[in-house]
Amino acid sequence: MRAILIITILLFSFNVQSQKKELRKIDKLVLESFFEEAKDALESSKSLILSSEDKYRAQYYFYDSKVSNELKMYENAISSLNNLLSINESVYPTKVEQEYKNLSIIISNGIVNGAVNDNKEGNFLDAAEKLIMAYNMDTEQYVDYLYFAAGSAVNGKDYEKSLKYYLELKNKGYTGIVDEFFVTNNETGQEEKVSQTEYDLLKSSKEYSNPRIGQTESRFPEIVKNIALIYVQQGQNELAEEAIKEARAIQPDDVSLLLNEADLYIRISNNSDNDDERLYYRNKFKSLMEMAIEMDPTNGILYYNLGVIYAEQGELELSKEKYQKAIELIPDYVDAYLNLVSIILEDEVAIVEEMNSLGNSKKDNLRYDELKNDRENLYRECVPLLEELLKVSPENIDALNTLKNIYGVLGENEAFMQVKAKMEDIQGN
Repeated sequence: MRAILIITILLFSFNVQSQKKELRKIDKLVLESFFEEAKDALESSKSLILSSEDKYRAQYYFYDSKVSNELKMYENAISSLNNLLSINESVYPTKVEQEYKNLSIIISNGIVNGAVNDNKEGNFLDAAEKLIMAYNMDTEQYVDYLYFAAGSAVNGKDYEKSLKYYLELKNKGYTGIVDEFFVTNNETGQEEKVSQTEYDLLKSSKEYSNPRIGQTESRFPEIVKNIALIYVQQGQNELAEEAIKEARAIQPDDVSLLLNEADLYIRISNNSDNDDERLYYRNKFKSLMEMAIEMDPTNGILYYNLGVIYAEQGELELSKEKYQKAIELIPDYVDAYLNLVSIILEDEVAIVEEMNSLGNSKKDNLRYDELKNDRENLYRECVPLLEELLKVSPENIDALNTLKNIYGVLGENEAFMQVKAKMEDIQGN
């Protein structure tokens, strides 16, 4: 019995020494960055070490996690880290105890950096997979990675996957809002964005003033919009409307969400082959644009959008009014100028048709002169608009060509030749 006990003790001592020897070898390989060799050593000693005491198992998982991360074997890195964390911290050797807390950050950073490179190279679905891997390491701390994974999945055209991620973000009430820190440099007078640490240091400095804390824009409206757009693409218009209405019920005063709902209706309308359905959703768009203007009356783009819808529906005076307001709010809004000129010239078609239908009687000749004068008045109404447009967009060929033709009809030959020469100069370069 004593002999058996002695042999058992000897075997145990031998195993312990072997485990220590292997772990010292692995530690040296890791310190010298021989990660492939360390991986082989870990594999060959796996059964020996993992069948031993917790303190040696902890060392094994620690090194295996580090080495796997360096070799971009992220799933194994996470698995070994989780195995390490399942062992009571009280048995950790000193080195493991000192370093293991940073290991999660190191691994997640490695995964995310890999995802960034994948996105740059157009490997969007690989990027999405890595970002989800990082997110699952800590679904609260790393929730931003779920948002970026959804975007990568969209870019990779895996809409089912992106929809799943966006719905999870929506259900979490994720906004992505973070504080931003600003101080004004007294020497330059310029406001500078700084880190929180810098802010805490500089807000009391004599060289800086006007410290303020702002916030980034919420990502929630964008998330809901993307959910709705994916549903539209799938032909599930009812689900799209339901998603965006649910979000608006949560944030009824959010103009961005209202605009996203309006954008949804115009997309459904454009995708429809049914005239009644197209009109229905265009009217819903128009109603929301009018509501948006009440909430944000200085937004020129809203007036422009309404101008487009009113023009489509033949309400030309209202359309002109909205385009004029858009230009008033955004003086360099090229499309608003062009659309306004186009609306003004709508009346020309009827005038020319009537002119061409007249005979040679005295009455017809008098009517012809009246119509000719009306036509010229339309042109004269357009001239200042086109001239203003060309101040902000001097090489706009559409505007130049329209102005040239108007000068030609009005008989203003010098102005006609000037615009013609300018067009030839632009088109010749």
